[in-house]
Amino acid sequence: MRHHPIPSVTERLQYRAIGLIRGIYLPDNLDHFSRGSIVDENNEKIESVVLGKALGLIKRCLSIDVPHLWVVYPRCRDSEQLHLQISGIWEPSTLDKTLSEGSTLHKNTDNAFAQSLDKVDEGDDYFSIRGELIYTKPETKDLVVKIRQKPRKNSNNNFPFKLKLKGEISLEFLRNFVNLHVRRKGQILYVEDKQILGPIKTKNKSNLK
Repeated sequence: MRHHPIPSVTERLQYRAIGLIRGIYLPDNLDHFSRGSIVDENNEKIESVVLGKALGLIKRCLSIDVPHLWVVYPRCRDSEQLHLQISGIWEPSTLDKTLSEGSTLHKNTDNAFAQSLDKVDEGDDYFSIRGELIYTKPETKDLVVKIRQKPRKNSNNNFPFKLKLKGEISLEFLRNFVNLHVRRKGQILYVEDKQILGPIKTKNKSNLK
């Protein structure tokens, strides 16, 4: 069993954008369950889709009318709205027993052991963002990071994407690889801590064929 919902980094310059958000998933339509919103404790609705690998697990094992800690991939469709792709759930106290017994188990939130088992040190709304800093405006704390996706077989949707964040990074670090620890507040991702891992090496155009 994995002991953390966000896998450890295996390469120094490993791109990724992954996070955790607690809330209730509300599908737009029960006949189209994969599209909907996550509603957090502040009643903030974040547009979401459930990826195929998580869809069966959610339908089979979870009660969707209570909050869960979702593992998500963030996207920014515009500057005002966050979009999430749900890839899974972090709730060992439910899933371990559910999968072993073959029946749905509703989590007992009064169980101290279950709460400790499901706890993540970083807390809710934490995101790990690693990629190339392509825009920074320190005076307004606007950042844009480019994320390159890992190539997947039989997929034409491996293009890089951009995430808009709030944080302060000097202009001198443009085109550098950054490791960012981020916290969601409403529809915005705020940088809490950062590491500059070095400049991105660019290919020599004269060597391209």
